[in-house]
Amino acid sequence: MWSTVLYYIPKWTVFAQAFLLLIIPLLLIPMFKMIRKSLTSSFSLKPDKHSPPKTESPLKNIRLTGKYDTDLTAIRNVIGNQADVRFREITIRGTKVRAALLFVEGLTDINLVDMQLLKPLMHHGIPEEHRIAILHSSSALKDYLTEQVVTVSEVQVVTEMEWFVESVLFGKTGLVVEGMQGAFLIGAAKGKSRSIEDPISEALLRGPRVGFTERLGDNTGLLRLHGQNESLVLTKFEVGNRVKKDLVLAYMRDIADPKLVEEVSSRIQKIEIDDPMESGYIEQLIEDNVLSPFQQVQNTERPDRVIAGLLEGRAAILLDGTPFALILPVTFSMLLQSPEDYYDRWLPGTFIRVLRFLAAMLALLAPALYISFISYHPGLIPTKLALSITETRQGVPFPSIIEALIMEVSIEILREAGIRLPKPIGPAMGIVGGLIIGDAAVNAGIVSPFLVIVVAVTAISSFTIPVYSAGITLRILRFTGMFSAAVLGLFGVVLFFLLICSHLVRLKSFGVPYVSPMTPYKLSEWKDFIIRAPLKMMKKRPSMLKPNDSDRRN
Repeated sequence: MWSTVLYYIPKWTVFAQAFLLLIIPLLLIPMFKMIRKSLTSSFSLKPDKHSPPKTESPLKNIRLTGKYDTDLTAIRNVIGNQADVRFREITIRGTKVRAALLFVEGLTDINLVDMQLLKPLMHHGIPEEHRIAILHSSSALKDYLTEQVVTVSEVQVVTEMEWFVESVLFGKTGLVVEGMQGAFLIGAAKGKSRSIEDPISEALLRGPRVGFTERLGDNTGLLRLHGQNESLVLTKFEVGNRVKKDLVLAYMRDIADPKLVEEVSSRIQKIEIDDPMESGYIEQLIEDNVLSPFQQVQNTERPDRVIAGLLEGRAAILLDGTPFALILPVTFSMLLQSPEDYYDRWLPGTFIRVLRFLAAMLALLAPALYISFISYHPGLIPTKLALSITETRQGVPFPSIIEALIMEVSIEILREAGIRLPKPIGPAMGIVGGLIIGDAAVNAGIVSPFLVIVVAVTAISSFTIPVYSAGITLRILRFTGMFSAAVLGLFGVVLFFLLICSHLVRLKSFGVPYVSPMTPYKLSEWKDFIIRAPLKMMKKRPSMLKPNDSDRRN
């Protein structure tokens, strides 16, 4: 039935196509608005009025009393039978004062605990001349241990049981001392971390071979190292209701718009989620339009890209546990730009960038144009080429839309399989699988050789996009364009492209127009849009970001 319908579709008159061209948007727009309204309310960051109230932790009001046996028993009961939590009870040298060390195996630097905590307490202890005065005063004991015995830079005293237990489970070392109200929390954490390597997802021929890691401390250190400026501000937040993680908001104090920083901070504080396992969770929870296929926050593994964004007046978000930082606000042109555009001279940088924009258009529209020309407008194809395509399509049993879908879906499956397979065999499987499937499909008469060329050019073009997630967006929209071409021919392709353009014009990222500087139109800022002007001509920061300091030379 479908093949019969597709057979008669090319026979429709121009008037019928024009009629559908007017009617379809009128029918779809109200439906899209209704779906957007319902889904937006579902994804709202505001708390649900009908959700049950949050229950406070039973440890909220429990304090460490200074009674050694009572406190230690309470701590053991709270922690329970945790296989990786170690208790080490000792007696401070020269006294009968008992103490207990608590730490988590695998998260604590054992050598630091042995040399900077156990050795001073068990070998040196408290001098005899100060012993009586110190042991009869809880505050004196605390001050002496802090200033004379515990030789670690990060030391704090807490009295809340909940904070003490959480900190120990997160990697700090706890020290409970008999007769002292409260307990020590000592920064002796040593989590496993990989070394700093070249980013896998953003490979460059020229540029720093440095990428973020999964440790937030390493990443903030890289930012400080690459952005050696006293105006760099790193503000820490805590996100996650059940699994709490540290999040850092980075910006340049004297460049970034205060309203942008305030808006980003507000959205971060409204995040409600059990565990933000990756920065992708944060990206989805703070973006402006959850229904848009286009990303409104850019992700990157490169510190140099983050610093470049901060120097333009943007903000960045770094989350503990992931090497991907977020840059915001973002524009569409940023997704087609690479740091390498600026490391090369302006002529090669401009040429490669223009090539990238053309490749993005091919990745989006090439199959749709093929379908529209073959099914509706063969008269627009040069005669010799049309005859050649017709000859190669002899014996193909499917209409052009089915033919194109077979090849596009096969390519997408091969691409996904190549990513998921182990690295040694993934690329080989993708190449061999593509060659075998393409050759077998042509020999079997399922698809035409010309379509194989179109699909191959489309796939290669999508690989030129520097941001992988932006390439996924174009791959999804490509199928929509193919169906539009199958229904309305070239009119459908034009309608599809106009709908995308109208959506992009309305889309904003943290108040910044998504397609700026194209619209609102500002010719002076086209120096870093499709072309890349010489660095001497790029004297101003993007005005769309409303930077406090618009001059790049300051």
